[in-house]
Amino acid sequence: MQLKEWLTTHDCPIESLIKDEVETALETATGTVKEVLELRGELAKSSVKKYQAMQTARCHDGRARGLIQFYGAGRTGRFAGRLVQVQNLPRNYLPDLTQARNLVTTGNGEALELLYDSVPDTLSRLIRTAFIPSPGNRFVVADFSAIEARVIAWLAGEETTLEAFRAGKELYCETASRMFGVPVEKHGANSELRQKGKIAVLARGYGGSVGALKAMGALRMGLAESELKPIVDAWRAANPNIVQLWGDVDEAAIATMSTRQPVELGQLKFSYEAAILFTALPSGRCLAYVKPQLGENRFGGTSITYRGLTTGRKWGRLETYGGKLVENIVQAIARDLLVHAMHLVAQAGFRIVMHAHDEIIIDHPTNAGSVEEVCQLMSQTPPWAAGLPLDADGYECGFYRKD
Repeated sequence: MQLKEWLTTHDCPIESLIKDEVETALETATGTVKEVLELRGELAKSSVKKYQAMQTARCHDGRARGLIQFYGAGRTGRFAGRLVQVQNLPRNYLPDLTQARNLVTTGNGEALELLYDSVPDTLSRLIRTAFIPSPGNRFVVADFSAIEARVIAWLAGEETTLEAFRAGKELYCETASRMFGVPVEKHGANSELRQKGKIAVLARGYGGSVGALKAMGALRMGLAESELKPIVDAWRAANPNIVQLWGDVDEAAIATMSTRQPVELGQLKFSYEAAILFTALPSGRCLAYVKPQLGENRFGGTSITYRGLTTGRKWGRLETYGGKLVENIVQAIARDLLVHAMHLVAQAGFRIVMHAHDEIIIDHPTNAGSVEEVCQLMSQTPPWAAGLPLDADGYECGFYRKD
């Protein structure tokens, strides 16, 4: 409150001090006000506190355990990060990552302050590098390529997208090409349209409109407000089967709740039992929505609500809809694919020590195994996902980082 009052007296009124608000204010701030806002941003970094969490989680042998909770996300069954929260680590964009890391590990604080504008920001970017392989080993890091985009296209039968994946085409270029009806190449023809294809893919898969594009950072990426609605319309026109999937899932869930009879929709099956709406996934696992009810949404249509954890982790009633149900289903299938891949990788003799979202981190001897072998294992489609084109990419490193 004191800082907000100070900013107001210096002609910089601000509603709140959340990250987005501070970044917006920094666009026009100058002088002392700019310096204060930058300091606020540095001191508010919760990521630096992860170092203390690492010290607390560190066992007597230098290893950390219990970082991943099985079935941590109640809605989808995905794993969740615990203790250090490895699923929410800052990205490291430092061009001289190894040099910065060496300065910190050797305790050379003077050089760190001299070479880098912000020590807290530098420490934040180095958090991933605190995770290291066992002596004599290296990390092999591999993750699925565009897994959610592949799964939703497979579920919806969006053959144009699936064929693009099978042909090894770049997703964002292919999407932009279909949206705007011209060839788009990453570093070639119509390359400026790739960004629009990218933001559309990231924000539009689950029914979001202009608001979803803004939340994904469309305006900060340089897109104009007037471009957003045309992007929404172009993406929907280029992905009619995915748009149809949102409506079909919504109708299937409502019909199941209304009639108490099971409804099959492609690879999915909806059923109602013991006051729970179940969605059976292709893997055979089910998602569950407790005590579902039908009501009216703010647009005058039929809405679905169910009991679950609300904001503040309190038990209450939540609202959902076709696009949101599709998001749950797609992320749950992605989770099942990850588990299938982890079994294959482990059975091949690789030691998985950590995983985050769609990425696995392997601690393996430097003279054995390869990145290519791991990626090939991850790209094997399970029997229940026939026709789904999977792909993975990876790299080796002496400490954990983003490639």
